[in-house]
Amino acid sequence: MFGTYQQSNIRIEIAASAEQIAQSLTRLENLRRWMQPQQIYGVTAGTLKAPLTVGQSFKSAVGLSASLKLEFGRIEHQVELLAPNGIRFLLSGGIDGFHEWQWGDGWVQSRLEGVSLLPLSLGQTLSLTRLQQYLSQSTGV
Repeated sequence: MFGTYQQSNIRIEIAASAEQIAQSLTRLENLRRWMQPQQIYGVTAGTLKAPLTVGQSFKSAVGLSASLKLEFGRIEHQVELLAPNGIRFLLSGGIDGFHEWQWGDGWVQSRLEGVSLLPLSLGQTLSLTRLQQYLSQSTGV
């Protein structure tokens, strides 16, 4: 893998319950809604409405259309750990490493480590901002 080793750990406050945050991070249907412009495709098992399970994987890419292959930064996510207040994805492709999420009532923390040509802390900050916006719209806060 080309790139540099990077690590970033960000924790923010979110006006949402732990359950609402969990639903946003452990169901592909909800991940698709807030991860834009990242597109999710290539789900290995289950349905969009079902919760993610350990071993399940999916791909994401930033770009105009995953089907047209006009994306860059294609990343495969495999669920390594799943707990009531956390999920950890092993990442490969555009990032070789892991992305770990932990949450509780009113907060979420994202820890991202890996080798990549992509600026991980910028992408992580944008992801957290999109999640925060999605949850504030969903909860009406």
